[in-house]
Amino acid sequence: MRIDILTLFPAMFEGPFSESILKRSIEQGILDIHLTNFRNFAYDKHRQVDDSPFGGGSGMVLKPEPLFRAVQHVKTQSAAQKKRVVLLSPNGVTFTQNKAKELAEYEQLILICGHYEGFDARIEKNLADEAVSIGDYVLTGGELPAMVMVDTIARMLPGVLGSAESAVTDSFYESILEFPQYTRPRSFLGMDVPEVLFSGDHAKIASWRKQQALLQTVKNRPDLLENYVPDEEEKKFLSSIKR
Repeated sequence: MRIDILTLFPAMFEGPFSESILKRSIEQGILDIHLTNFRNFAYDKHRQVDDSPFGGGSGMVLKPEPLFRAVQHVKTQSAAQKKRVVLLSPNGVTFTQNKAKELAEYEQLILICGHYEGFDARIEKNLADEAVSIGDYVLTGGELPAMVMVDTIARMLPGVLGSAESAVTDSFYESILEFPQYTRPRSFLGMDVPEVLFSGDHAKIASWRKQQALLQTVKNRPDLLENYVPDEEEKKFLSSIKR
């Protein structure tokens, strides 16, 4: 997958993309990440990318010309047929695990990082295919959301994680939180690992993990259960919790 990030601050990405899993997936050719400073596509004397809003108001708004030119340029750099232009904006739909799975199906993603007081509305309406927000809070720009999205989407790509099962057992992959995990030592400061994990009964372990995942979700994120369709075993367990 090719991911193009349009940003005024490309140096911000040097650390996150040069470490750990993302670094390895880039070196293996699974991810092809390109950073483009869209100020390079402002052709006036001062290379201006923002201007004051019509109608008055505080702050500055990103101009359409540099971003339209930058997006057109990066599109020509890839032979990908399935492309998606995503505007990182607090006005967008909330980024979720399902959205990450959806975006991971594209051959080329173009992420546009905003700054200042926002974008000229023509950018969102006529250039981007969609706008996405990583949460209900305000950041100084779209760079951190872009890092979050790249990391999450990368985990969906075959070969990025060491185990094919790692991604599908993560929290949120199936709309509920992940079950608790344990490793050595078996006993630590009087805290023991649940005996069921040593039973060797894989069906019993799977059932315990499913119940623990539901408990975690009920306790910490009950809102997630609104979109979760439990099987018969899970329905019984959820009913017993409520009782």
